[in-house]
Amino acid sequence: MNLTPLHDRVIVKAAKPEEVSKGGIIIPDTAKEKPMQGEVIAVGTGKQSEEGKVTPMAVKVGDTVLYGKYAGTEVNVDGEEFLIMRESDIFAVVK
Repeated sequence: MNLTPLHDRVIVKAAKPEEVSKGGIIIPDTAKEKPMQGEVIAVGTGKQSEEGKVTPMAVKVGDTVLYGKYAGTEVNVDGEEFLIMRESDIFAVVK
């Protein structure tokens, strides 16, 4: 992937939507919800203040994160779907 985020942005690969519910029911494509969890693929350098100081990023490549339902911008690179979002759009890191 030849995509590098700038400043306080991160690139996330969204998790696959569930195909089968916990009760064993197959979920059709029209009823699948957009996942709100994914893996961080790339991170920017950090947010830059007006004084020129860079605040380091709290997330790192490989972290599994939770984000808002409408967070980020969807992009398609080499046939794969990614989300580009600000670090502030991320709610939590899953451990």
